[in-house]
Amino acid sequence: MHQPARWGLGAAGAGIAVILGLDLAGLGETNPLRRTISEHGLGPSGWIFGLGVGLLAAGSAAIAVSLARKRLAGVVGTVALLGWSAGLFLTAWFEKHDWSVGPSTSGSIHRAGSLIAFLCLPLAAVVIARPWRRRPERSRATLVAFGLGVCSVLWVVGIGTVALIGARNGMPWYRVMPLGLVERGLAITEVAALLALGVWAAAKAGALEPGPEPAQEAGGRSSATRSST
Repeated sequence: MHQPARWGLGAAGAGIAVILGLDLAGLGETNPLRRTISEHGLGPSGWIFGLGVGLLAAGSAAIAVSLARKRLAGVVGTVALLGWSAGLFLTAWFEKHDWSVGPSTSGSIHRAGSLIAFLCLPLAAVVIARPWRRRPERSRATLVAFGLGVCSVLWVVGIGTVALIGARNGMPWYRVMPLGLVERGLAITEVAALLALGVWAAAKAGALEPGPEPAQEAGGRSSATRSST
């Protein structure tokens, strides 16, 4: 395995486990259909949520580095994947805000970070794993990542469409849909796409260490044979 990819998968997996644990532990107190994932960041256990998101962000950055070093992501894909990571770091550092009491700088940055993350990951998955790009290193993981990237795009488009319809009818965007359920569906799809990219990066460890070309080897043997004769 390529070391950054292995570290990235481990950190991302640990972060996902922490967030999932918080979600399961809070089932009796919060409604996952309406309450967003970020609400785990409020209260005394907020640092645990921040730790989980931070681990996911760090793991994502490591996977991006691995793909970039092996020239599998391209400039756009690398920037998009790092944008996802940066957005997660912002949501981890700046906690969610109760907008019913008025705006706040921390809440605005948190919202911006969430928006950046949720938009960048679908772009990264589709660009990096696009099947029409001819390359011998394509694997099943890239097809999975591309499919999940497309599903993430559909999630984002669907959320935006419903929000616009609600706005035209005078309804707040966060009340026109079961926001907690929708956010969790989008998050699961995007994280799965990230893990698929990480698996692909880890499986392509040998791309950085090309061996001698067969033609050169054959030429070397033929030259040696001629010199001996």
